[in-house]
Amino acid sequence: MHGAIRAAGFSLITMFVICGVGAQDLDTRIGKIAMEGELPAHESIAKLYAELDFQQATQSYLWALPLVSYAQWQAEFRDKLGARSGDLMVLNSYEDKLGVITANATTPYILGFVDLNETGPLVIELPPGPTAGGVGDFWQRAIIDMGQTGPDKGQGGKYLVLPPGVEPPADAGKYYLAKSETMNVLVGFRVLDPDPAKGTALVEQFKMYPYAKRADPAKTKLLSPGGKAWSGTQQRGLAYWQRLHQIIQKEPVNERDRFYMAMLASLGIEKDKPFNPTEAQHKALEQGALVGELIAKANTFAKRFPGAQYWPDRRWDTVLNIAEPSQRVAYYDQLWERSAWFYEAVTNTKGMVSKTPGLGQTYLGAYTDDKGNWLDGGKNYRLHVGANPPAKQFWSLTVYDTDSRCLIDNPQRKADLSSRQDLKKNTDGSVDLYFGPTAPKGFENNWVQTLPGKHWFSYFRLYAPTEAYFNKTWKLDDITAVK
Repeated sequence: MHGAIRAAGFSLITMFVICGVGAQDLDTRIGKIAMEGELPAHESIAKLYAELDFQQATQSYLWALPLVSYAQWQAEFRDKLGARSGDLMVLNSYEDKLGVITANATTPYILGFVDLNETGPLVIELPPGPTAGGVGDFWQRAIIDMGQTGPDKGQGGKYLVLPPGVEPPADAGKYYLAKSETMNVLVGFRVLDPDPAKGTALVEQFKMYPYAKRADPAKTKLLSPGGKAWSGTQQRGLAYWQRLHQIIQKEPVNERDRFYMAMLASLGIEKDKPFNPTEAQHKALEQGALVGELIAKANTFAKRFPGAQYWPDRRWDTVLNIAEPSQRVAYYDQLWERSAWFYEAVTNTKGMVSKTPGLGQTYLGAYTDDKGNWLDGGKNYRLHVGANPPAKQFWSLTVYDTDSRCLIDNPQRKADLSSRQDLKKNTDGSVDLYFGPTAPKGFENNWVQTLPGKHWFSYFRLYAPTEAYFNKTWKLDDITAVK
């Protein structure tokens, strides 16, 4: 009898519960649950609800990462740097970029947040020239690319961003149309011309203004952090949820997010209601943020997506695993790929996932050395970059702090090595790059300083990647520890 029961996949405890025989404790992942027959005992109910709230908070944390990231960035620009809706922030220096999650240290960023609640439809005038950028909504979905990978193809043009539910105007044919699903948007681009003077001239021609004021638009205000400290890294603990509560008050609820909004409601976070969680909800939110971030780190720094490892015999990952800027594939939206990318990075455009040789960018990430060990700021490492890296424009290697995911904040005030720098090359055209607390003698220009007691990771970027990258005939070596 017992053998037949076990063969059917049942334990004796399960049979007793099904048959209503006696009171048994069930061993579960959250400990023993007292039972009364087939039902949980009344003293178990609070424990089960606490687990439900914790699970909801953990999943909501991961779901909200891209939204909270942009909301935090927007708030820092506004509260610390004085940027209003529609102002452009020019991030050029090392100090300026320290707050951007996985910033490119090689080229300047020009970007600003716009609240369409205030402006209504928004006109963007992009001048001709070598730029890469676009407009994204607050779920970090690309609305439209601008520049070389946009419809203007680097020739410049006028774009019109429409808020949710707003129909195109009668003269819509004058513009490249971009329909947003959120009221807040990020408008940004990078200047790819290596000549700083030409880049500055291009930026000064950029215009952004409400469509309603198109007859007499005000000049777009250009700002700089000016050395002020700021951080776009998502906050931790209860502050994460406070930032989320603030931004959902300004945004429509997308149809795909209604179940998550139900989870948040049971945690004391609702649209059109104040943020005032109970003690039990407060506890769930704190624990959910803590464990949610740990899962985010695993999901980001030890990816398990099929094909994330770019070369099967290398430890370089394709860091941007979102198939489409919309984050949507045939039967689902890419939740975990989205969570991974927007924990370690910000923004997404079509150009960033370009599969066309000679166009856009590509990103590879290394979080470990060749042995699979986390990269340790107290140790020394070397990366051999073979001759003729497949980049039509340039390549760069950037070092980031694992905790903040921002540029490494080192005394050297340098985080990147690139083909635009005067690097010491080997006779065959290859380059050896070095990372560690102290510079290797004779290779000071090829070195980035790391910090003992802190972990780091790196991105290898190819701008306008060529066919040798896509067909994998060129390979990048792993980062290796050296004495």
